[in-house]
Amino acid sequence: MKFLAIALLVLLAIFLVLYVTLIGRRRLAQRTTTLVPRPPEVPGADHVGSVRFGPLEAVYVSTTLHGDWLARVGAHGLGDRSNSIVSVHDGGVLVEREGADDLWVPVHAIRSTSLAPGMAGKYVGADGLVVLTWAVPEADDVAAALVDTGLRTRRAEDRGALVDAVRQLLADQQPQQHVQQDPHQQYPHQQEAR
Repeated sequence: MKFLAIALLVLLAIFLVLYVTLIGRRRLAQRTTTLVPRPPEVPGADHVGSVRFGPLEAVYVSTTLHGDWLARVGAHGLGDRSNSIVSVHDGGVLVEREGADDLWVPVHAIRSTSLAPGMAGKYVGADGLVVLTWAVPEADDVAAALVDTGLRTRRAEDRGALVDAVRQLLADQQPQQHVQQDPHQQYPHQQEAR
């Protein structure tokens, strides 16, 4: 009888933890749906362009509001950690995620890339994450938003190579891109979100 009572208490505790986690994730998704629009769909093979780098294995860590690496974006599945395959194409960066929608970051949306020690959901230290800063274009009456997407490559030597490939992609696009003003002027709601 005592064993049954303990087993029921353990099951109840597990249920409560899962319930609270689910409610928290739903609230996070609802809060960030008004701040971050739905990311662009992955275009067909004709519009992705040739592969410049990759594919390579990585963990998609999460996407956060730009400049606040603890402000995870829960909307549109952007806060869901997953194993992924990352490749850099002429048209942008493709993150094919297991168990979640693939993420397409068009080249014209990419603002910068760098290495960082961590972000919401993962702290590895020593510049262990590749961070893409990009602008999610306006969609469904939600203003454009500047975000940071974190990727942890399976092999440490791939991190620098991925950053270099994205930087080269940006350098090749420079003559075609306009000079951008202060990002806070273009994305004023980012100040409010912090």
